[in-house]
Amino acid sequence: MKIKRELFKTFINCTPASAASYEVLGEDLEELNIEMGANVVRKANILGSNSILIDRYEKTASIEPYMADSGTPLFTFLKDIVDNEKTLDDLKTDVVQVDVFGTAVSGAYPAYKEDVIVEVVSYGGNTEGFQIPFNVLLTGKRTKGKFNPATKAFTPDEEE
Repeated sequence: MKIKRELFKTFINCTPASAASYEVLGEDLEELNIEMGANVVRKANILGSNSILIDRYEKTASIEPYMADSGTPLFTFLKDIVDNEKTLDDLKTDVVQVDVFGTAVSGAYPAYKEDVIVEVVSYGGNTEGFQIPFNVLLTGKRTKGKFNPATKAFTPDEEE
């Protein structure tokens, strides 16, 4: 069965310093990819053989355009980064990637929650409106669980 793109959703936590407030990404996006950014190590030995090793991923996602909507928590989060030129830990939040095509249990779907750093690329835009494009840099620290898109609540799976 082919999966519609709308059934894989990415939610970003817009209030990392307090109780989580998730907003789905994609309102103005025609495309949203998580670039895996594999670190590939290639070695050739004296016998003419090659070995290839992937030892980590440096995942990123580019959110462009992001048309600013002053009524959303995401706008408030991004504008605060711009206005206060935030750095370091003030850029940390998390995202939840949800397989809405998976099997739901009490309205919650299979998901991964991952710590991220938000990098605002620019702000301003063109005649279409005020824009704040940004990158999401995924840290690799992630937790498997379930996410309910209606309540926007993440529940980690129990350790096995």
